[in-house]
Amino acid sequence: MSEDIVKMSPKGQLVVPKDIRDKADFSPSDRFIAVQVEDGVMFKKISFDVKEEYEKLSNKVQERFQEEGLEKEEIEDAIEWARK
Repeated sequence: MSEDIVKMSPKGQLVVPKDIRDKADFSPSDRFIAVQVEDGVMFKKISFDVKEEYEKLSNKVQERFQEEGLEKEEIEDAIEWARK
């Protein structure tokens, strides 16, 4: 296990040391979840598949439209109205 001391910037940013980034295969665009634990904070790398999240959200919206009994034409009219 690698250890190093890091300092928080005035903006609250921490720099993960290069050797740890390399071993953990971290990239600049990676996302993490910060979890407060009893004696500090734990960061866990998460994968965020935009396409998968879009499909989940799209399915939820579609289910809600069906629950409300909205027809496709009504939704298209509402979108057209909102774009004006």
